[in-house]
Amino acid sequence: MKKRVLFVASTGGHLNELMQLKKMFDNYNYYIITEKTKSNLELRNIYGKKINYLVFGTKDHPVSYPFKLLYNCFKSVFLYFKIHPDYIVTTGVHTAGPISLIGKIFGTRIVYIETFASIKHGTITGRLLYPVTDKFIVQWESMKKEFPNSVYGGWIF
Repeated sequence: MKKRVLFVASTGGHLNELMQLKKMFDNYNYYIITEKTKSNLELRNIYGKKINYLVFGTKDHPVSYPFKLLYNCFKSVFLYFKIHPDYIVTTGVHTAGPISLIGKIFGTRIVYIETFASIKHGTITGRLLYPVTDKFIVQWESMKKEFPNSVYGGWIF
């Protein structure tokens, strides 16, 4: 029986990085979670019921962001129990935090891939999830200074 793997990333560059792993998808009973934006709605045509969307929100909108984040936390709980993954693989950022923590509480193994854009300093989500990940992968050798127990995996592209 194939392992259930949940691939999670915020829209944009993080999702682009995550989609570099799509060759691996068929090796698993996989699911994808990202934010719903115009730029990635076509993924529903490709992945069907294997993809789920969270509400898009950024810290650039400080009034609405906390509410969207709270909503996404509740939706993440629902999606976690719907999918019940063995592994969560994520490239971040804020969409990854809640579901990764939920997964960790319930025994799911967490693999975090720090973004290619981080060369010297980790993302906030990376720093928050680093202590709870089962495998933390960096794409730059220089990031091993900030995350000493990480694995240097090279560039995802």
